[in-house]
Amino acid sequence: MLGKQGRPYSQDIRDRIFVLFDGGSGVCRIAEQMMVTPSYVSKVLGRRRSTGETSARPQRGHVKPKLAALFDDLRAEVTQRSDATLNELRAWLMTVHGVSVSIKLMHTTLLDLGMTFKKNPSGRPSRTALMSPLPERNGMKANQR
Repeated sequence: MLGKQGRPYSQDIRDRIFVLFDGGSGVCRIAEQMMVTPSYVSKVLGRRRSTGETSARPQRGHVKPKLAALFDDLRAEVTQRSDATLNELRAWLMTVHGVSVSIKLMHTTLLDLGMTFKKNPSGRPSRTALMSPLPERNGMKANQR
């Protein structure tokens, strides 16, 4: 069961742990047999003993983005004012919606919406030819190659 960090073990493994423990096996023996840590076995058994729960709890930490409710309004504003800076968009959010956000959050939200602000360079494209001759190498002059 290596590589399962961040995801709950299957219900099948939990059920087998309960069967083995009820059959008289010890925590370390169960952990070795099921290829999980003794800590995990102890926690599963402790939860069953204290609360009666035998299944995994829903995972936490999946937070909805702060500006998720405003995605459509933000997309429309950026489409309407495509040259607006992040600070201008922050000010618009504060005046229209009363929401204060950081520049980082504004930038991340625009990336989530697939909107980037990469500007095209206004200067002429660089040359593809060498700007200076290659240095001499092994006694050869640049024009003898």
